[in-house]
Amino acid sequence: MTKIFALMLLGASTAFAAEPAAPPPAPPAAGPVTETVTEGDKPVLEYRHGDDLFKPYVVRLFSPAGVNVVRDQVPDHPHHHGLMFAVAVDGVDFWAETKTSGRMRDRTAANLKVISSDTPWVGIVRNELAWLDPAGDKPLAREERSILVYRREGLGATLLTWQTRLEPAEGKPSIKLSGSHYFGLGMRFPQSMDGAADFFTEKGKVDGEVVRGEERLTRGRWCACSGEIDGKPVTVAMFDAPANPRPALWFTMPKAFGYLSATLNLHKEPLTVEAGKPLTLTYGVAVWDGKVKADEIEKLYTRWLELVALNKEKK
Repeated sequence: MTKIFALMLLGASTAFAAEPAAPPPAPPAAGPVTETVTEGDKPVLEYRHGDDLFKPYVVRLFSPAGVNVVRDQVPDHPHHHGLMFAVAVDGVDFWAETKTSGRMRDRTAANLKVISSDTPWVGIVRNELAWLDPAGDKPLAREERSILVYRREGLGATLLTWQTRLEPAEGKPSIKLSGSHYFGLGMRFPQSMDGAADFFTEKGKVDGEVVRGEERLTRGRWCACSGEIDGKPVTVAMFDAPANPRPALWFTMPKAFGYLSATLNLHKEPLTVEAGKPLTLTYGVAVWDGKVKADEIEKLYTRWLELVALNKEKK
C-alpha cells in the first residue's frame, strides 16, 4: 500500500498548527505501507512501515534534483534498509533479521502531518513503535519516532531531523542497550558508491579507530560522504545534536560497500535506560547534489542546530 502526500506551500489561512500534536491512536498497519513525502512535485523521502517488516525505515531519500541516495534489501545484506535505526535491547538484536531477532511493531499507524507555510518545515512523520522479542509476544521497549522534513528553499539541500525517544516497555524497570560497533542510525549507499565513497568530518578525512579492514569509528560534529550515483555527484551528511546523551561515534565503511551510521559506542559501553528517564536521540541528515566542501556542510550544520532549537520552542 502506498500513500502519497503532496506538501505544497500552503497559504496563511491554512488551519494546520505550526507543530502538529502527536497522532491519536489508530489501528496499526496490517502490511507494509509507504508514506511518500513530496514538496510540490519533487520527492523528498519514502517511509515504509507495517507488521510484515522487521523494522520501519526510510526506503528512499532524494537529493533536490531527485537522486535517491540510499539502497534497500541488498542481496549481500538483506537487513540493510535505506536509512534505519536499530540497536540490541536486553541482548535481543534488532539490527539483524533472523529467527532470533527482535521486531518493531506499529503501536499506532504512522502519521504524516502537513505544516503551514510560515515555518521552515513542510511536514513530519510520526511512528510509535513497540520493540518485541523474537516470539513477538513480549514488549521490551517502546519508541516514539519523528522525522521532520525541512523546506529546501534557502538550504540548497534536502534536510531532515530524525528523533527517537526510546524507553522500557510498560512494567519494565530498565533496559540495556548494546550491540555491534555499527548499531545506531545507519544508511546504506547505492552500489555505484561501493568502494568509491569518500568519508570526511569537519576535521578532514576520517581517521578514527580501525575496527576491521577499512571500517573506522571517528568522532566529529558531523560526518559526510561524497560519491557518484549513476554518474551524478552527491554528498550526504549526518549531523549530531550536542544534547544527545553521548556524542556520535561515526561508523564509516568505504569497502566492500558504502555505509555510514551514527553510533553510541554500545559495543564497548552498553547503555542502561531506566523507566521514566527515556533516551532521546536527535540526528540530522542532509543531501546535496554535487560534491560539497566542508565549509558548506558546516554552514548547514549550524543552520540545522538553529532549526532544531526553533522546533523545540514551537512545541
